[in-house]
Amino acid sequence: MGNAILNEKEFHGFKQLIFDRAGIHMSNAKKPLVSGRLAKRLLQRGLDTYSDYLHLIQQDQAERQTAIDLLTTNETYFYREPKHFEFLSSQIAPALRQQSEVRIWSAACSSGEEPYTLAMVLAEALGHTRFDILASDISTRVLETARQGLYPIEDAANIPKSTKARYCLKGVGSQEGWFLVDKPLRDKVSFDQINLNERLPDVGLFDVIFLRNVMIYFSVDTKKAVMARMVAQLKPGGWFFISHSESLHGVTDQLQMVRPSIYRKRPD
Repeated sequence: MGNAILNEKEFHGFKQLIFDRAGIHMSNAKKPLVSGRLAKRLLQRGLDTYSDYLHLIQQDQAERQTAIDLLTTNETYFYREPKHFEFLSSQIAPALRQQSEVRIWSAACSSGEEPYTLAMVLAEALGHTRFDILASDISTRVLETARQGLYPIEDAANIPKSTKARYCLKGVGSQEGWFLVDKPLRDKVSFDQINLNERLPDVGLFDVIFLRNVMIYFSVDTKKAVMARMVAQLKPGGWFFISHSESLHGVTDQLQMVRPSIYRKRPD
């Protein structure tokens, strides 16, 4: 036990699972990733083969969620793609300042760095905290980490010094080497498990939506379906951000590109 080899049939089974549940298309190049991320889980469950594990997740809903968590977690960090936050601060926030309430959706929040970055940027740019951020992900495991708002100190490297001093608490004692996002800021972010590949829950309307580094994994049909659902939750004149490595060309005609990776919904 512990030396299981992932064969083609098993790999196809996991590919199908992740496509059916999350809309993610995994290329054949992802086979080592699937094998590596699930190998430890086989050991923990005392299983000899990946086929045994496939059989288990078909029967066991909780274990199926664990497998999805392991296979969909993406790298993220504070102030990733900083030009987006600069644009939000300088070009969008001045108009939002007049509103009594501002709502933003971080729709693939992973372990929380993106929504907490958004909270820091908004608190600074708006000069008030009359905003709410919905942060969602398909993975329950990363959401648990995100809710804590506790990160290794080296993860704060990209946070501007003055912002760090205002919103990040340096851990002491047993939490030395860690920092905690300040509670008033954590309270502005609510975390929820949402599968963008299914009918969305009633999340309301948003001024700004961030959906970055996700659609690179979707087929064109899945992109179109996801965007149709999400654009419906964006206010007229609202803003939509994707990653610099992605494009919405041929995916939706409801958004106009303002600059690469930044789009705006047509006003009514």
